[in-house]
Amino acid sequence: MREWALQDAKARLSELVRLAMEHEPQEITLRGEPAVVVISREDYERLRQPKPNFVELIRNSPLMDVDIDLTRDQSLTREIDL
Repeated sequence: MREWALQDAKARLSELVRLAMEHEPQEITLRGEPAVVVISREDYERLRQPKPNFVELIRNSPLMDVDIDLTRDQSLTREIDL
């Protein structure tokens, strides 16, 4: 990600926008501190998409039909050497 001082960003706005449109986020600093990030509209829309909840994620998993043995060992203790 390229970093721009605010005055440079204002002077070279066209270049900054072109680079952002090429899917390269551009960071603008104010008094040397990070202030904002300029991204393409496409990247912005992708980030705004709602994220699936955990149940939807599992249901849509390509591994949904895989048979997994999830039974637990029900014994209360186990033998260990001390």
